[in-house]
Amino acid sequence: MRAFQLTDPGSAAVREVDDPEPGPGEVLLKVSGAGVCHSDLHILHAEEALFPTPMTLGHEVAGTIRGIGDGVTGWDEGTPVLVHPVWGCGRCRQCVLGAENYCEAHPRSTVPGPGLGRDGGMADLVAVPARHLVPLGDLDLVEAAPLTDAGLTPYHAISLSRSRIAASSTVVVIGIAGLGHLAVQILRATSGATIVALDTDDGRLELATALGAHRTLMSDAESAAEILRMTGGVGADLVLDFVGVTPTLTTAAACIRSGGQITVPGLGGGELPFTSDPVPTQLPWGTVIARPYGGTRRDLQEVVALAQKGDIDVHVNRFHLTDAAQALEDLERGQLTGRAVLVP
Repeated sequence: MRAFQLTDPGSAAVREVDDPEPGPGEVLLKVSGAGVCHSDLHILHAEEALFPTPMTLGHEVAGTIRGIGDGVTGWDEGTPVLVHPVWGCGRCRQCVLGAENYCEAHPRSTVPGPGLGRDGGMADLVAVPARHLVPLGDLDLVEAAPLTDAGLTPYHAISLSRSRIAASSTVVVIGIAGLGHLAVQILRATSGATIVALDTDDGRLELATALGAHRTLMSDAESAAEILRMTGGVGADLVLDFVGVTPTLTTAAACIRSGGQITVPGLGGGELPFTSDPVPTQLPWGTVIARPYGGTRRDLQEVVALAQKGDIDVHVNRFHLTDAAQALEDLERGQLTGRAVLVP
């Protein structure tokens, strides 16, 4: 089969490899779509290999069951499914609670999954543990593939921040790209909060308005002051930063209210200095900073339910599997609105 594989740090290519065989407890999927994520760029550009190579990339996977391994029950060939992208041990305290994204078998580290230490979905076929499947119903397989991260991650981030969200709340979403454009829709579908979208691209801000944002602002040095003005000097109840660079974190700190929360799914490598001073100059009293990762299988089920009701919709740019390198290049250059999906 064909697979887009990381072969060495900084090097990836479509290669001919042996078809995978489903082991005990696994199923074989015929891949219908594999989303392209900034995490793939982080893996590709790492100076040292983060995972053993060669490794097939792709952690946003949708497909149909092609084969069933020993011991698997309850699944039939031909069933359309999504793959939960975080594969915990299934035995530790966090996994038993359903929070495999914080699995204790990988303390203070990234929990593995497809394209994240295991062969992923940028291929014709992929073998995955059956317990990480979520039924997809009649949703379009290609358009649904990004729900496994671009939908799952913001849903989980919003769930962790739910106590800050009410009809009287102001929620700021920074970065209206793959994850951010779904965050706006999830907030609109599940809360009555006022949504303020920030980005550096006019086209993405127009998209945010179309998807339900109440206000849009250019993300720059002036945006925090405008958010304070909009809220009568109080600030936002919640800031969701899907970029995570120092300027966006600085904006978040400058516009958050006392008792508010800054939730940072973005992996931009930025810094937010903190000083425990008697007069708060960087962060107001009561500020909480959260760093979520992925989401639970229950979260993914809820994301699928929102999509099935038409409450959220992924804006997809389709690329053939053989054009994987071009999709990653377009993503890195900021030329995509929504999510790129590779189609074998």
